[in-house]
Amino acid sequence: MSDIKVAEIKTDAIKNQAGTSAIAIDNSGNTSVSGNTSVSGTLAVTGVHTIGNNAIYTSDGSAVTQNLVQGVLKAWVHAHEHSADDSFNIAGSTDTSTGDYTFTYINGFSSPSNCGASSNQSTRNGRGLFIGPSTASFRINPANSSGTSTDYNTSTIIAGDLA
Repeated sequence: MSDIKVAEIKTDAIKNQAGTSAIAIDNSGNTSVSGNTSVSGTLAVTGVHTIGNNAIYTSDGSAVTQNLVQGVLKAWVHAHEHSADDSFNIAGSTDTSTGDYTFTYINGFSSPSNCGASSNQSTRNGRGLFIGPSTASFRINPANSSGTSTDYNTSTIIAGDLA
């Protein structure tokens, strides 16, 4: 018996044994997967992918599952004095006063109860203070070891629920 080689398969749907559609392909070539469809082995996907807010992943030790979207940082910034050197979800900044900067989000939060942490990278004795979070912006006020507000390099990360 010789090997059968198929150069091309054309279909609108792949169905399971019960006859219900598990994978559907619309006229534009977009593919959707419904129901409990599993893939074993390595799944390589190219292009842009949308992950729903109910995406679940298994922990490193495989003991628990967690919601992927809730566990991702929603914004971060590395700032040299008041301007962002590098950032994610940061629209811009305002130099409020010496050592006091306000950063605005591109995509805001659903409540001001987001959580942030800042670090002062210019001195081991300094601190970066994350203050005044809101749905649209946050302030940082890095200070030296004596508590004096000073223009320093800082890094800030923010977690919470986007609007």
